[in-house]
Amino acid sequence: MSFLDKINDEIKVAMKAREQNRLMALRAVKSELLLAATKEGSTGEVSDEDGLKIIQKLVKQRKDTAAVYTQNGRTDLAEIELQELSYIEPFLPKQMSVEEIEAAVRAIVAQVGATSIKEMGKVMGVASKELAGKADNKAVADAVKAVLSSL
Repeated sequence: MSFLDKINDEIKVAMKAREQNRLMALRAVKSELLLAATKEGSTGEVSDEDGLKIIQKLVKQRKDTAAVYTQNGRTDLAEIELQELSYIEPFLPKQMSVEEIEAAVRAIVAQVGATSIKEMGKVMGVASKELAGKADNKAVADAVKAVLSSL
């Protein structure tokens, strides 16, 4: 079942339950998926990998926006963003813990044969692909810096 099918099913459930906030968040996701499917050069469908990237982008946007609203004292708007986030996040796979990320990065460093912080780009290239969807890239970058600095 593709991301678009899952979203459509959830939209139907939200419509039947008359959950307007959930419906709005899910429609935003559907809109992004449809835009990706119809953009120039696309095949007309969104792969699961691309769908995952889109959902990750939307989750990150919601988190960043909520942080800005909170920082500026607009907790009412931050609550809306966090609520939308709670509807979108379940479509992501379970995120790795900091310890799991660090262990995976150590394995990647050994696999690549990196010996210094100068080889961070090489490690990040492999780590980004292997940990895509499972961990935030910022957390991965932080773990790579920590592991390579300790060598």
